[in-house]
Amino acid sequence: MNALMNTYARFPLTLVRGQGSRVWDDADNCYLDFISGIAVDTLGHAHPKMTQALSTQAATLLHCSNLFNIPKQQQLAEKLCADSGLDAAFFCNSGAEANEAAIKLARKYFYDQGSARRTVITATQSFHGRLLSTLTATGQDKVKVGFDPLPPGFIHVPLNDLDALKAVISRQSAAILLEPLQGEGGVNIANAAYLQGVRKLCDEHGMLLMLDEVQTGIGRCGTMFAFEQAGVKPDILTLAKGLGGGVPIGAMLATDAVAASFGPGTHGSTFGGNPLSCTAALTVLEVIENESLLENVKARGAQLMQGLKAMQARFPVIKEVRGQGLLIGAELSIEAGPLIAEARESGLLVLSAGPNVLRLLPPLNVSEAEVDEALVTLASVMERTQ
Repeated sequence: MNALMNTYARFPLTLVRGQGSRVWDDADNCYLDFISGIAVDTLGHAHPKMTQALSTQAATLLHCSNLFNIPKQQQLAEKLCADSGLDAAFFCNSGAEANEAAIKLARKYFYDQGSARRTVITATQSFHGRLLSTLTATGQDKVKVGFDPLPPGFIHVPLNDLDALKAVISRQSAAILLEPLQGEGGVNIANAAYLQGVRKLCDEHGMLLMLDEVQTGIGRCGTMFAFEQAGVKPDILTLAKGLGGGVPIGAMLATDAVAASFGPGTHGSTFGGNPLSCTAALTVLEVIENESLLENVKARGAQLMQGLKAMQARFPVIKEVRGQGLLIGAELSIEAGPLIAEARESGLLVLSAGPNVLRLLPPLNVSEAEVDEALVTLASVMERTQ
């Protein structure tokens, strides 16, 4: 009997170490890692700056509780607020917890105003986490089976359809929660005109715009936050995966006016924003700046996109290539599973987004040669699986 609960469909692989964009299994086989812990390993594996920073912090102070002031937490909050244009941050451990905090904050904000607004509108095919509130917010029925009764107050509409959104807005509408680019849901981009229209609707109806950048934030799409590319600014922003570069940390940022509805006792997190996780996040942000990784994401993303589109012309099984920066999906006319397995056997780790979309998420510091290597491997796999 396996002592682990069967909650993951694990690949038949045991990874034991990593360096840069490569990982090794327990038989010392090497793999090019284009999964990055599902967009977590921002700096790749064993980056020397991260190793040194974590080692120093671990030898100094790991955890002390949010009952005390934590200088690096304050420093991280100021950095994220300065970069995002928002005013205050709350730290937790994961993207689901960040989205849970966002939903609670939106409802508390309207409660404090004496308003009955409680409903959160989200998009179909979205993914916001596996807590009861966040899986209810998620626009995919498959994650909800067996978990009734689900919390009330969530409505789902198709992405990039402003008319569908307008049709469900009511006096109970508190917020719209969207991913600028749906990762888990199939690498679907919310186009700029749509996001600008949503921002306008929120302003007209007094609703909050909440953007879930758990997967797209911290440089993954070529700008620090994906919303920058659409020219909109949210009232609430959630971050996680890439923020800690492998150390668990999530963040929920908000404007001052909204953040004021959280006070002592309204929300909290035992481990959230402890000295170790904040050190990891500060190191990630420092390396992104010092090593010009946003420029690398744009260049390597364009290289990967161009290579996949060239491959599309050779292999009709590729229906569409889409994405931003280093979050790229290739929609297939067949199930992605067998192709992912064949790529793994060839030394390349990729994953799916839904049943028929290949998702590629290399580290932000992936090299030109490594992208070329991945494209050659994928082309070889396509030839064998046609």
